[in-house]
Amino acid sequence: MILRAGRRADAAPVEPPWRCETPGGDPLSDVLRTVRLTGALFFLVDASLPWGVEVPPAAAFSSIILPRAQHVVSYHVILKGSGWANIPGVASTWFETGDVLVLPHGDPYSMLSSPGQAPEFDAGETMEYLRDMAAGKLPFVSREGGGGEPHCEFVCGFLGCDMRPFNPVLSTLPRLLRVRRAETGGDDLLSQLIGLTLAEARQPRSGGQSIRLRLSELIFVEVMRQYLESLPAHQTGWLSGLRDPSIGRVLAMIHERPAHPWTLAELARHAGLSRAALAARFTQLVGHAPMQYRTLWRMQIAARLLADSSMKVAAVGREIGYESEAAFSRAFKKAVGVSPAVWRDRAAGTD
Repeated sequence: MILRAGRRADAAPVEPPWRCETPGGDPLSDVLRTVRLTGALFFLVDASLPWGVEVPPAAAFSSIILPRAQHVVSYHVILKGSGWANIPGVASTWFETGDVLVLPHGDPYSMLSSPGQAPEFDAGETMEYLRDMAAGKLPFVSREGGGGEPHCEFVCGFLGCDMRPFNPVLSTLPRLLRVRRAETGGDDLLSQLIGLTLAEARQPRSGGQSIRLRLSELIFVEVMRQYLESLPAHQTGWLSGLRDPSIGRVLAMIHERPAHPWTLAELARHAGLSRAALAARFTQLVGHAPMQYRTLWRMQIAARLLADSSMKVAAVGREIGYESEAAFSRAFKKAVGVSPAVWRDRAAGTD
C-alpha cells in the first residue's frame, strides 16, 4: 500500500491486483488496493471544554502529509465525549462516543465542542500543526482546549488514495459520513484495531509510526465494512450494489476477470436477471451501466499499471482485454481525458 513517488526506469511490473484474489472475488479489497489506499497521518486528540478546530480543504495540506497523493481522506474515531462537525453547505452533525466521521471528498470542515462557537485553532494554525505532526515534531497525543470538563477524545486519521480515473468507493459516499460503531462491548474488530493502535502509541518502539499508519488503513477498511453492513435497503451507491446479491455477483465477476470480454447477456445470465432488469438495477445502484462500469474499472487498473510499472502501453492494454495498443489508447483517452503516455509521464512527474 505504499504510494510511490514515480516510476523508475527499472521498475518491475506490478502484479495486477485481480491475480492475487481468493476464489469468489472481493471487489472492495480490489478497489482499496488498486486506488492505493495509504496511511498518511494518525494521532489522538484529548480536548477539554471549550475546544474547536478548523481544518482547511485537503488539497491545501495533502502535499505536507503525503506528497504526490492524488487525494486525502480524513476520518475521526470518537473514543469519548461529544461535539459537532461542520461542513460548508451541510447541516451541523452531532457526534458522540462510538461514532466514526468520514470526510471523503476533501471538504474544509470544523470540529467544535458546541455549535456556532469560534474555533480555538483556525485553518492556518491547523496547517502549521499538521506540518509539525508530519515532521515528527509533536507527540502522538495532542492536548487542547480550555481545561474544562468533560473531555472529548478522538483519533484523527488521514489517508492518501487515487481518485482518478475511477474510485467507485469514495465517489458514492456523502460529503460527511457518520458511522456508528457496533455495540459489542469492545470485542468487535474495529475496537480491537483502535486498541492496538493506542497500545502501540503508549509504548514507543522502533517502527511504531509505520505500524500505526498501517493500522489506520485497516481501521478505515473496517469502517467501510461496518457502513456497508448498516446501509438501509433504499440506499443507492457502489457499496449498496456490492451488498445486492445479483449486482454484487456481477461486480465480483467484473473485478475477478476484468480482461474477459463480458457482454450484458452473459452478465445477466450469471446474475439470474434479464438484460433489461440487470441494466436498470445495476445503473440504479451503482450509478453506471454495466458495460460503462467495466470500462471505467479497466481504466483504473490500467492507470495503476502505467504509473507503477515499466510495462509497455500495449502490454497494459492486453492485461485489461484490449487486443491492440491503438484500441486501448483510444479507449483510455476517451475515458480519462489524456493518452496512456501522458498519464504515465504525469504520474512520474516528468510532464
